[in-house]
Amino acid sequence: MSTPTEATRRPAPPDETATANRTWWDGEATSYYVEHGSFLGDTDFVWGPERLREDDAGLLGDPEGQVVLEIGAGSGQCSRWLAAHGATVVATDLSAGMVATGVAVNDALADGLDEALRVPFAQCDGRALPFADASFDTVFTAYGVVPFVADSDVVMAEAARVLRPGGRFVFSTTHPVRWSFADDPGAGGLTARHSYFDRTPYVEQDEQGRATYVEHHRTVGDRVREIAAAGLVLVDLVEPEWPEGHEEPWGGWSPLRGRVIPGTAIFVCRKPA
Repeated sequence: MSTPTEATRRPAPPDETATANRTWWDGEATSYYVEHGSFLGDTDFVWGPERLREDDAGLLGDPEGQVVLEIGAGSGQCSRWLAAHGATVVATDLSAGMVATGVAVNDALADGLDEALRVPFAQCDGRALPFADASFDTVFTAYGVVPFVADSDVVMAEAARVLRPGGRFVFSTTHPVRWSFADDPGAGGLTARHSYFDRTPYVEQDEQGRATYVEHHRTVGDRVREIAAAGLVLVDLVEPEWPEGHEEPWGGWSPLRGRVIPGTAIFVCRKPA
């Protein structure tokens, strides 16, 4: 994999974005799990750095008997949590490296893991899901897919397509307000440095100018319009507050920043019955 030498803001079309991020996550899958695995857990469901757990939030409803699709699943910890609570789950990710990590976690837990919690994995693009229409009661992603694609409207449309009438699509992502601030967990991250309305992607690129990692920004209004265009209804927007007693930073997230500006936005959507 090419070594990133420059971080910049520039256009990054869908194919370039997908290639860069697939390659980046393939290369980082193992180290990401080593760094963040203890925070995320192997059978827990955390929506973001504020440590809001699905066990407390209940944003997906009662898992018992549900058929659920996770996109951008990483090592699959959220899917395992759902399986432990009675759901039938498929975990998917764009990255073969992340899928391999998830399967390896399955295997590592095998001795003490109920066979029902060995969730199946599939490698696929969240913009082109290999599932039939109306296959799932719930589709979700916790910080997966949405900020890592140029055409997140397509992700919304695909989620809506594979949902059954009345089903939910729930996704967490970096709060759009955070785009204005430096990714600094200290005081430097409390000063707005970019326009909230500047949607130019963040790109890391190699010496040849080839993207090696890309993130895309959308405003809150953009997200609402994407959801509506997909035929979904936004029923809640959750902005988790940084809780007292949680002192563990995650990259640019920290107690200092988290108690002043929102770090995560969770969009709860429903497909009309």
